[in-house]
Amino acid sequence: MKKTVLLIFLLIGILSCKNDDNQEQEINKIFLELKIERFDQLFGQATADNLPKLQKTYPFMFSKKYSDSFWLAKTKDTLQIKLLQEVDKVFPDIKEQEDEMKSLFQHIKFYFPEFKSPRVITTTSFVDYRNRIIVTDTITLISIDTYLGSDHEFYQGIQKYIRQDFNKDHIVVDLASEYAKKYIFQGQNKTLLDEMIYFGKQLYFEDKVIPFKTEAERIGYTEAQLEWARANESYIWRYFVERELLFSTDSKLPGRFINPAPFSKFYLEEIDSQSPGRLGQYIGWQIVRAYMENNKVTLKDMLLAAPEDIFNNSKFKPHK
Repeated sequence: MKKTVLLIFLLIGILSCKNDDNQEQEINKIFLELKIERFDQLFGQATADNLPKLQKTYPFMFSKKYSDSFWLAKTKDTLQIKLLQEVDKVFPDIKEQEDEMKSLFQHIKFYFPEFKSPRVITTTSFVDYRNRIIVTDTITLISIDTYLGSDHEFYQGIQKYIRQDFNKDHIVVDLASEYAKKYIFQGQNKTLLDEMIYFGKQLYFEDKVIPFKTEAERIGYTEAQLEWARANESYIWRYFVERELLFSTDSKLPGRFINPAPFSKFYLEEIDSQSPGRLGQYIGWQIVRAYMENNKVTLKDMLLAAPEDIFNNSKFKPHK
């Protein structure tokens, strides 16, 4: 009997993998052109002669309240020159990131046929890490100087848990996250569960559109942090349920379990010191995964579903 059950599960797993492979092959065939525009390099090479042409090609990069002399002086600024030098060291070319972005856009178009690939433009922002990627319907701007490596000298004044993913492998993850926000519809988040499901939707979106990234990369954890979350999933869930936190509107809860932080705040010293931050996001991710596994729902419909509907129909059970 045990052998029969194991055989059934093995066959289901094989069929599932085969279907996933077929889908990926279909996605890879979607025609899509992408060429990342290196505005950072073009601006670094700007002169009085070619600046007008650059302004015509990238009018949205030049505020009209500043004169040409201002922009030309900026190209000679010591910090600007240093930024470009460091960017060129890490990104002598950007082919790898271009391939990943193309795959991301193919996956988005598979699930959302109306999607149109934007112009993708890299720039420098004097390490404005709070606005690393800006997405509009037609243009995507990437502050490439915020992806030079988490230990880069430019980031030494930034807390380690914030700069943990300041590396080039995380560009496509941040881009996927920004696109998730465009497709998620959810009313005002009032409870901890609302927040958990919102980020669960975002992370599940990443599951589908950047499957070539690891789970740790998608959530922005190290492998050790992800393993800690998995190993303690049952405890985390029990903590939320026993303290009736899921439907609580306590304004302190997002800071404890949702927002970026060096650790999650259970107010238990032995746990807090070991835990990664944003464990509410992690549990929300698992709830959404359970919902999608136990219901015949499209990605698009899930992104529009109410948090309580997702939770009530998820049949979520934490791993022990």
